Amino acid sequence: MQTREIPTKTKIIYIAIVCFVTLLLWLGDEGSRPLEYLGSELNHSVGLIDSDYGIVVRETVAMNGIVAYTPEYVLNKGSYTAQMVYQAEEEDSVLELWEQNSKVAAWPLDPRQSKITADFTLSKDAKQIRLQINYGGTGSLTVKQLSLSPHTVFYTDTYFFMVLFLACSLIIWLYVVQGRAHLTQERLTDICVILGVALLATTPMMQTYLYNGDDLCYHLARLEGLKDGILDGQIPVNILPEGMQGNGYMNAMYPYLFLYIGAFLRICRVSLGLSYKTLIFLANLGSAISAYIAVKSMCKSRRSVILAVVLYTLMPYRFTNIFSRGDLGEILALTFWPLVIAGLYHIILGERQRWYYLVIGVSGILQSHILSVAFAAVICVITALVYCVRIVRERRYIEVGKAAGMFMLLNMWYLVPFIFYYFEKELSTDVLRWSGYFEQSINPSNFTQSLSLYNKQYFSFGLALLGCVGIGVIRLISERDQKKTEEDRYVLYLFLLGVLLAYMTTGYFPSRRLLDNALFENIATMIQFPWRFLGPASACFLFVGAIGLERSQILRPYRNFIFAMLIGLNLLIIISVPADNSHMPYDNAEAVASKGHESKLGTSVGLFYPHEWRLAGATEESLTNSVVISDLNAIAVRQYQKKGTRATVAYTATEEGGYIELPIQDYSGYRAYDENGKRLEIGRGDGARMRFAVQGDGIEHTIRVRYGPNPIFIAANLVSALTILYCVWRRRKVHSRSEPAAPQ
Repeated sequence: MQTREIPTKTKIIYIAIVCFVTLLLWLGDEGSRPLEYLGSELNHSVGLIDSDYGIVVRETVAMNGIVAYTPEYVLNKGSYTAQMVYQAEEEDSVLELWEQNSKVAAWPLDPRQSKITADFTLSKDAKQIRLQINYGGTGSLTVKQLSLSPHTVFYTDTYFFMVLFLACSLIIWLYVVQGRAHLTQERLTDICVILGVALLATTPMMQTYLYNGDDLCYHLARLEGLKDGILDGQIPVNILPEGMQGNGYMNAMYPYLFLYIGAFLRICRVSLGLSYKTLIFLANLGSAISAYIAVKSMCKSRRSVILAVVLYTLMPYRFTNIFSRGDLGEILALTFWPLVIAGLYHIILGERQRWYYLVIGVSGILQSHILSVAFAAVICVITALVYCVRIVRERRYIEVGKAAGMFMLLNMWYLVPFIFYYFEKELSTDVLRWSGYFEQSINPSNFTQSLSLYNKQYFSFGLALLGCVGIGVIRLISERDQKKTEEDRYVLYLFLLGVLLAYMTTGYFPSRRLLDNALFENIATMIQFPWRFLGPASACFLFVGAIGLERSQILRPYRNFIFAMLIGLNLLIIISVPADNSHMPYDNAEAVASKGHESKLGTSVGLFYPHEWRLAGATEESLTNSVVISDLNAIAVRQYQKKGTRATVAYTATEEGGYIELPIQDYSGYRAYDENGKRLEIGRGDGARMRFAVQGDGIEHTIRVRYGPNPIFIAANLVSALTILYCVWRRRKVHSRSEPAAPQ
């Protein structure tokens, strides 16, 4: 096929536009601009606001201590300058810098001055750093303005956008302007639809702030922790070394493969907020691609395929997880449900050589969310039982075995550490079962809502997916006498499965009575929330609607109308997401500390490490970042250093029988050695800290601690790596066979 030559003038204009947009992006960089607060904008509980919006504290408040402070920032290591404009009558007030409950620096406020400028350097990335004013309790203190500025940049978001824009521009240049890609009009339209829907689903995230969902703070902590673990040399990352005030936090129990993308962005100093939003965009894009591939493999109608892309990417339960629950695990898991459903179809009824759809789908869910993969496993088992006769008759158990074996081999790198830590150590799991299940049931009337994030009853299928249910009902009742293909029967099975899952989310399901059964109670309290069934149920209804619309004879005259109606109803999801009342990024022209600037540094959300997967006894009250010794008179600690999962402590003891405890959680995998390289026994101290018996000979000794994975983990990593290499080699081999021979 010949391509039309692009005129040179058009190419020059294209290059000029790319250069101009790149310049505009660079000019819009605010990564180096300071964070500035008026006194009244600081967090405070005492004091008066004067006419200049400063905060005034006098002796009449009858107190001393912290009177004002900034939010907590996630800052990259480097040098910074804090500056405060103030007016003080006495010398006993101090500007302090704190990181995770530890004072990093302090600068006294000189009453003879009106401004203090303090430079400080962070030797490592800070998780929860803040500036605060400690009032001495005498005289008057007025805080007029406080600012924080980097010596380089807070973050490199603008440069990330520039690189991304230039990469996209280069792709367009090579494959469109230069004509290297021979895209048909239909294929180009499909690409535009997928990208457009993914961008549309991400538009609420383009606000200058982060939606503070229920679990957002935890997933931000995971992103930061993965970055720290990679820099620590862990691949895979089993321990978040700086979590829990530097004590470390177990990472192997919650899937994290796709979070590596955000972690590598953080290594490149992209802000925490943008790294998270990038993951959300990729999840939206992945959901659109997954729905496109899955439905297209079962239905050749482009109308149905496009309908599936729009309905699935914009379905209410995805948006609920993104903007209200902040559940990144389920968000990523939902990306792969269409591939699971299509994979089951091809293994049992369709093109059996596409068994790898199921492997990709279930593996993707496993690497996203543990509970979701349990749902997927149960659905796979139920489907296999329903179609067991066909599986045996057509010997499709061969593909079932291939899928199961490949799934295990590909995911062994994650499964082995997960199982090892789950059974090997005393991990806290009681908090995982706090829900009684029944009280979280959904009122069926909420199924018709588009989206509501203002209360806890925000779980819905939405009108568009309910329209898909309607299509299924029409085919079940009005077309029951028509001849059905195997694909039609599979769609009917999906319809019944979706109805069952939807029923199990409601209060009409007898979950309260079933909770008297020990087995059901164990399963239900592990699931916690029945609304989790909305994800797979929505995916089932998606196929029912997309494929049913194309195959229904009764609906044939109304296909275009129904298609437009369902698309329009689903687009309402976007406008129903609540937005900030302010349409401007700044309160006024002088305010640089916008919500966007702060949310990029994590100040509007914060970081949190939940109680599950901690070692027993590791409560917030027991955490410390200092070495604990049994006897202050007999033991002296000269030096303690910690970098990542490596730590060194030097001590001297004059009596036997004492001990020291390092502020590191005693997870399996840590090893300790003395100054002579002799292996030391690690005991369990208070708060699950590492405890070591001291040598009371009066000589200085050194203890070196480091984390190293179990040899079984290394073997599992090797097996998964070799499996991936085999898949790549096999794919290239099959592709080379399918290529036509070059003409002689």
